[in-house]
Amino acid sequence: AWVGSLAMGMIFFCSPIVSIFTDRIGCRTTAAMGAAIAFIGLLSSSFTKSLEVRYFTYGILFGCGSSFAFQPSLVILGHYFKRRLGLANGLVAGGSCLLSVPLPFFLKMVGKAIGLAHTFQVLSALMLIQIFLSLTYRPILPPSCDSQHDGQDKLGSRSMRQQCWAQTRKYFNLRVFRRKTYRIWAFGIATAVLGYLVPYLNLVKYVEKRFQETKKDWILLVCMGGMAGLGRLVSGRIGDCIPGLKKIYLQVVSFMLLGLLCMMIPQCQGFEGVIVICLFLGLCDGFFTTIIAPIAFELVGPMQASQAIGYLMGLMAVPMTAGTPIAGYLNDYFGNYDAAFYFAGVPPIIGGLVLSFVPLIHQRMLKKQR
Repeated sequence: AWVGSLAMGMIFFCSPIVSIFTDRIGCRTTAAMGAAIAFIGLLSSSFTKSLEVRYFTYGILFGCGSSFAFQPSLVILGHYFKRRLGLANGLVAGGSCLLSVPLPFFLKMVGKAIGLAHTFQVLSALMLIQIFLSLTYRPILPPSCDSQHDGQDKLGSRSMRQQCWAQTRKYFNLRVFRRKTYRIWAFGIATAVLGYLVPYLNLVKYVEKRFQETKKDWILLVCMGGMAGLGRLVSGRIGDCIPGLKKIYLQVVSFMLLGLLCMMIPQCQGFEGVIVICLFLGLCDGFFTTIIAPIAFELVGPMQASQAIGYLMGLMAVPMTAGTPIAGYLNDYFGNYDAAFYFAGVPPIIGGLVLSFVPLIHQRMLKKQR
C-alpha cells in the first residue's frame, strides 16, 4: 500500500514548496520541471525490481514531479478566468477523467502484452509530452511578491539573523494563515481526506475477496472515473452560480455523502450494489476536487491563491498518505475490509461539519468590520 500511497502523498506534501516556485519562477517553468522529474521517476521505475527502490523512484520521484506539474495547472486558470473560474476548473479537471475511464483497459491490455517494466516506459512517454504542454502556461497576473516589504527588508536587515528572517518571510509567505476562515477551511479538508484514498485502493481487492468477482472488477474504476469527470464538469458550472463562500456548501455535501457511501460498502449484498455506490463516490469526488481552487480565490484573492492552494495540499499530505496504511492494518487485524471502510467514512463526515462553519464565520467577520 505504501508505493501508491506515498506517490499520492508526495503530490500534496510538496505543494507548499511548489507554490514558492510558482510565485518565483512562474507556472510554465515549474510545471515543465515537474513533468521532467515525473518522467525520470516513471522511466527509472521500469528498471527496478526491488520494492524498496520503487518507494523512491515511483513513490517519491514520480510523486514529487507530479506535484510540480499539477499545481500550476490550477493556479494558471486564475490568470485567465474570474467570472467563469469554476467552469474552467471543471473542464480542466474533467478532462483528466476522460483518460481515466479507458485507462484500466489500456493498462490491463498493455501489462499482459509487454509486462510491468515496459508499461512504466509507456506511461513515462505521457509525462514527456506533458513537458511540452506545460510551455503553453503564459502568466498574465504579476508575481505575488510584495516589493515594498522586500525593499524594507533589504534596507533594515543588518545582522545575519535579520537577513535569514527576511528571506524566510519572503519565500515562505504565511499571510494566508492570518485569515481565520482559511485556517478552518484548511483544517476541515485535511481532516476529511484521512480516508479519501481507501475506496480507490481497496475496492477491487474487496470485491475479489467477498464476491469472487475478478472479470468485472475493472467496472468499479471506470464508474468512479467517469462519474468523477461528470461531477467536475457539473460542479464547476454550479459553483459559478453560487456567490461568494457559499460554494463551500458543495464541499460539505460532498464530504458528508462520501463518508456515508464508504460506510455503506460493507452493507452491499451484491456486486451491483457496489457499482451503484462507486457511481456516487465518483460524483462526490468530482464536486469536492473542482471547487478547491475557486474557494481559495474567494478566501485569499488571486494574488495569494497559489500559496493558499499549496499550503492546503501540504496539510492534506499526511492524512491522505496515512489513510491507506491504516486501512491495510485494520484489514490485517480483522481479516476483512469492513472496518477499513467504516474507518474511511468517519473523517469526511467530521470534515464536512467543520467546513459548514466557514461561511457563517465569514459573515460574522463582515458584520464586525461594518
